[in-house]
This record gives sequence, C-alpha cells and structure tokens, in this order.
Amino acid sequence: MSVVAKFFVQTITENAHQKGCKQITLSPVSRGEENKEWSKYTPSGNITLGILNEAASAQFLLGEEYLITFEHAPKPA
Repeated sequence: MSVVAKFFVQTITENAHQKGCKQITLSPVSRGEENKEWSKYTPSGNITLGILNEAASAQFLLGEEYLITFEHAPKPA
C-alpha cells in the first residue's frame, strides 16, 4: 500500500555551509476547494531536502505543487 500526498515548494535557499547545495522545503497543500477534503486530515508537516545536483534542484519551482508517493521499502535481508 502507498500514500500519495500533495506538497508545494515553500522555500528554496542556498545552503550557507555547503557550496552549490540548495535547500528545498516543501509543505502540504491545503489551499483551494479541490484540496479541502483530504487536507483536513493532513494539516501540517514539512519535507526538507538538501540537493547538490543542480539539474535535480532545478526541477523544484517555488510555489509549484508536487505529488509525493510514500511506499514501504522493506529492509534488505
């Protein structure tokens, strides 16, 4: 089973301690009528990513929304 969540990019900052690293902070989407039903169950939280790969960090645009799938990853035997 998996859980899909909708997050938006809240901030994009340069990491002061590691040159070339962008810090991307995402927060759950709760605005808008289309999100009203599910967002009442997930009102808060954050995901913060530190990304050194410039091509990867460029995929995140300030204010844009992204679907994130959480799926159990079993531990290796």
